[in-house]
Amino acid sequence: QVQVVESGGGSVQAGGSLRLSCAASGVTYSSHTICMGWFRQAPGKEREGVAAIYTDSGFTYYADSVKGRFTISQDNAKNTLYLQMNSQTPEDTGMYYCAVGRPRPRYWDNAGEYNYWGQGTQVTVSS
Repeated sequence: QVQVVESGGGSVQAGGSLRLSCAASGVTYSSHTICMGWFRQAPGKEREGVAAIYTDSGFTYYADSVKGRFTISQDNAKNTLYLQMNSQTPEDTGMYYCAVGRPRPRYWDNAGEYNYWGQGTQVTVSS
């Protein structure tokens, strides 16, 4: 059974940094092309893809709104995914979710392509 658990959310002032972590268990990296992604959802808005990484190739994808500020990385030995968020703005506020799936690269930011989700961790950026 796959379990996905996020941590590391919190409150930060604009310009600050946070690092999110996602521990995934029950996911086999070696035999399948698996993608792990970060999504976020602000109140009243749709869930949007923030960043994703293909665990075998290491290829990464980012939303335009976070390029140059956020970095997604993985520690395969620990089955852990990270999202380093720098130079944060109030627009980064939302619930951040970790997801696991096998989307084709062009659909990396399509939430429907992911099968397993964490419970989310709240990120609040104040101005």
